[in-house]
Amino acid sequence: MELREIAVDVYACLTPDRGLGWSNSGLVRRAGGLVIDTFWDLPHTRALMDLYRPLLPAPARRLVNTHHNGDHCWGNQLFREAEIIGHRRCAEAFGKDSSPEGLQMLRAAVDSADPAIAAFAAALADWDFTGVELTPPTTVFDDRLDLDLEGVRVELRYVGPAHTAGDVIVHLPAQRVVFAGDVLFRLCTPIGWEGTYAQWLTALDTIIDLAPEVVVPGHGPLSGLEGPREMRAYLVYVREESRRHFEAGRSEMEAAKRIDLGPYAGWTEPERLLFNVERAYRELRGMPYDAPIDALATFRGMHELRTHLAARAR
Repeated sequence: MELREIAVDVYACLTPDRGLGWSNSGLVRRAGGLVIDTFWDLPHTRALMDLYRPLLPAPARRLVNTHHNGDHCWGNQLFREAEIIGHRRCAEAFGKDSSPEGLQMLRAAVDSADPAIAAFAAALADWDFTGVELTPPTTVFDDRLDLDLEGVRVELRYVGPAHTAGDVIVHLPAQRVVFAGDVLFRLCTPIGWEGTYAQWLTALDTIIDLAPEVVVPGHGPLSGLEGPREMRAYLVYVREESRRHFEAGRSEMEAAKRIDLGPYAGWTEPERLLFNVERAYRELRGMPYDAPIDALATFRGMHELRTHLAARAR
């Protein structure tokens, strides 16, 4: 983990992009401390707290969850003394996706005869979900919540449903900083759960319109405005390419194998393209943004696409 001061009393905790679950956090060192997002398991969240401790000796008074995915909030229980803040839809979604117990079981399946399951288990090797107790936000809001932390204005803005139904960005206007959560993946391929392309693009436009000097993505390195602009271009490209293949009657996998990733081929986890094609196809079929997803089937497909992309690159 790397701690980076990005403005006076404002810090980003950045983790290396090693794939599944490696996310970022943030700290505003005012009014007892505001932490933005925890990590996927308790050991990594304890390491995060150790990193913040020299800056904030006492437990943080506030914690914001940018959304409900476990890699941003399963460490919440270690902040039980804090006011935990999130969007109403974020709080409502706790426990509706994968469980810590289920992922811990999958983590042990590295010797599975199913290559997709074995690959997924290997991706979980760095994480230990033992003892995780889902701890949702205790303070919820709908559109916006503004905080005054001893003169530092913090704006919590709802921008979902984009990556998930409950996406929140954290804007510090005077410092010109935005903590984007998973509205922004930086130099790594995004993946969307609930939401629409249109709203995700609007969320990225919101970040761009705020004109921050520093954007802290949910995954990947810091950026300026080039981060949301590049990801916006990726989403537009994938949506339009998906539409072309959809109208030609091709399956989601056929479309994903035919799409030329061009400048995005170097982003990590390029096989997540399949997930994004499937989202586009759901929209083209008129399905609701929160229609259930067979995540295991999609991860199997992503394993197939990863093998295809690797063979094509040779």
